[in-house]
Amino acid sequence: MPIYVFKCECGYRFEHLASFDAAAPGCPSCGGETRKIPAGFSLGGQASAGLSKEQMPQTWRGTYNGDREYVTSLRRQWDKRQQVEAKHPEIAGDQRPIIAHEGRYHAAPLRAGDVPLGGAAGQGPAAGTGHGHGHGGHGHGHGHAGTPATKPTTGSTGASPAGGSD
Repeated sequence: MPIYVFKCECGYRFEHLASFDAAAPGCPSCGGETRKIPAGFSLGGQASAGLSKEQMPQTWRGTYNGDREYVTSLRRQWDKRQQVEAKHPEIAGDQRPIIAHEGRYHAAPLRAGDVPLGGAAGQGPAAGTGHGHGHGGHGHGHGHAGTPATKPTTGSTGASPAGGSD
């Protein structure tokens, strides 16, 4: 008989040895109804490369406030990972330095050689403005190359610039 993975509405997942046509067992956690879900694929005898640099804790809290035993185990894991990466560089991942990782780059850090969000210099809506952002329908009190500045009129109509007549 195969081992199936079942999931309950409460979110509890468990494995159960059952025949193909057997009814789904009740949830061991809450007693509710369960359903079969696809089981994960497994290859026997495969070794783990360990945590990558991105998966290692990046904050003080991530190290349980610098817990000595946890940090020591992380160092050992990292040493083993570096040995594996030296033998198999294809698992090392992207080794380019991270330039920005906060704000808009929180989910996908900006690395050296990447094009910043919003396009590269000289491309996109900010091209030619000289100050890093586009003008999608809003104005500022500064001019741009190729855009003549107009002086406000002092007259009551304000229909044409000073000295301008068609």
